[in-house]
Amino acid sequence: MLSKLANLPQSLKQYLIITGNYWGFTLTDGALRMLVVLHFHQLGYNALSIAMLFLFYEIFGVVTNLVGGWLGAKWGLNRTMNIGLAMQVIALLMLAIPNELLTIAYVMAAQALSGIAKDLNKMSAKSSIKFLVSGNENNKLYQWIALLTGSKNALKGIGFFLGGVLLTVLGFSNAMTAMAAFLFCLWCFSLFALRGDIGKAKNKPKFKEMFSKSHSINVLSAARLFLFGARDVWFVVALPVFLAQIFDWNHWWVGGFMASWVIAYGIVQSIAPKITGNGEHSKNVPSSRTAVKWAALLTLIPALIAVALTMDFYIKASLIGGLLVFGALFAVNSSLHSYLIVRFAGNDGVSLDVGFYYMANAMGRLIGTVLSGLIYQAYGLTACLWISTAFIALATLLSLKLPSQDSDANKASS
Repeated sequence: MLSKLANLPQSLKQYLIITGNYWGFTLTDGALRMLVVLHFHQLGYNALSIAMLFLFYEIFGVVTNLVGGWLGAKWGLNRTMNIGLAMQVIALLMLAIPNELLTIAYVMAAQALSGIAKDLNKMSAKSSIKFLVSGNENNKLYQWIALLTGSKNALKGIGFFLGGVLLTVLGFSNAMTAMAAFLFCLWCFSLFALRGDIGKAKNKPKFKEMFSKSHSINVLSAARLFLFGARDVWFVVALPVFLAQIFDWNHWWVGGFMASWVIAYGIVQSIAPKITGNGEHSKNVPSSRTAVKWAALLTLIPALIAVALTMDFYIKASLIGGLLVFGALFAVNSSLHSYLIVRFAGNDGVSLDVGFYYMANAMGRLIGTVLSGLIYQAYGLTACLWISTAFIALATLLSLKLPSQDSDANKASS
């Protein structure tokens, strides 16, 4: 096994290390999210206050993806990855203090640092894959991206479960210390193992080039904003608080359920090419029209769940069953979008286009997170689901403006 790894091309070895770092980081990121939601709910914070704790996490994610794409093109993706790992260690240690010192402003600052770290890691890993697949192997590109994205989300789901376990077994402060120690070891390995300048642009990128001039990438980014806003408007704060308040679930049940959902979501993402009929050896290349069809189908699910809750129709079965269907369809939509952005991105300085796209992704999460707490506290989960429906409908309409032909897509990335 070691000899086979030694014979791999240097660029592939570096990509595998980056992916491993991304997976390790994702475990702590998922655990941190669940730890914060459950711990501060336990301390008596309402849904809006909990949502505010993630405000800077999402705001700085927007900025990081924009600037991080430029830094990745300028410095190389190995450096942005290592910076992200180091910043997450600091963010976790900031939270490893007594409860009485955990003010809202302080936690928001720590979450801001964590948000920067997370998006530096995501941008680095997703951008790297562009260099492993030749330009005419679009189905293979789709498969690789789906596998990377799906495995990451499955690990994030495990992280959700890990967060609930750590809170119960170690407590909040000790959990932060344990995760910081794990990431510190990963960071030390990364500093030693990462080599080369994957993703470094041949032409020195200018700061003003952070903003995309491509119509395709701008439209896809806008669709991504509404797509992820539609998920987070009910999933991030409203759903776990609803499960704890209305269903009276404890930390283990909430963390375990959220973890299982994200793990299943990640598995579906990994096999999305098979679901859409665009496997590596398929003659059909996934297109923007494929994304439109799957987005239109997704629009129905939150609306049906909202109707079921309004009519008091088997609330537990409707919510849990609907969430599972939503997760499967959302996973396919997410994989298609992730594939399209890498396909549309330019070859030189790919992280500029990918960073801009994930800036829109972070903006969608920001809007969804804030609305999740605000709308849930004022109007309840049903209202969050109707907003989700409207957001997905907007994403579907925007996707209609994407180029439908392969030639148009290639022009967009040139």
